Amino acid sequence: MDRDYLQDALHTFNGGNWYGWKKYNDDGTKIPNDQRMTYANIKVIKDGATIPTEAEVNAKIAELKQADADAITKKASGKQKLLDLGLSEEEVKALIGV
Repeated sequence: MDRDYLQDALHTFNGGNWYGWKKYNDDGTKIPNDQRMTYANIKVIKDGATIPTEAEVNAKIAELKQADADAITKKASGKQKLLDLGLSEEEVKALIGV
């Protein structure tokens, strides 16, 4: 399953569960479920919470994506180091699952 970076980013603001998704546009038309979970459709559901700017959310998404990419790179590097030390592919897989 793919990571939902938008929701993961939103959870880092205002202490967690502070937002929901609009069901209707300003003109009263229903927003289809597959189109609701976007920045434009965020609504505050927790008193005192504020919607971060789209730039702040995008910056947090980029940070989360970079952290995921870094973790993949570090795992590959660690695997290669174990192989360089003489471990077999099977031994490395048993240790780190790759």
